[in-house]
Amino acid sequence: MIKNIRHTGIVVRDLDKAIKFYEGLGFSMWKKEFESGPYLDKVVGLKNVKIEIAKLKSPCGNLLELLQYHSHPLDKKIKHQPSNQLGCSHIALTVKDIDEVLKNIQANGGSLVNFPITTPDGKFRVAYVHDHEGVLLEIVEEK
Repeated sequence: MIKNIRHTGIVVRDLDKAIKFYEGLGFSMWKKEFESGPYLDKVVGLKNVKIEIAKLKSPCGNLLELLQYHSHPLDKKIKHQPSNQLGCSHIALTVKDIDEVLKNIQANGGSLVNFPITTPDGKFRVAYVHDHEGVLLEIVEEK
């Protein structure tokens, strides 16, 4: 059985831009490196892989792993991922000031799905947003 969640990985087109976006939300750089070799080829199921990886820590210690595939980039148009997408849906982040965070997201190329709304029990304000590459995030402020 599992002991914990190790990290969340997001493949990005522009690693430096992604780092800036997520640092703007309060993540801090922990480690940045290039990886390649037979081990990585086997793990990801591709040959001659070269990946640049940035590992960022949240204030509570959870890791976000941003990966840019230099050897196998997908030339795919960026589009906003829908909330009902099969598979990984979104990453939820608890924030201190949702209005401030939403301004930051928009200033760094992200977009709002909805303005913050209060949950029926009155305990949280919640907004869905897309990061600069279309990844869906849920932003939650505890009241």
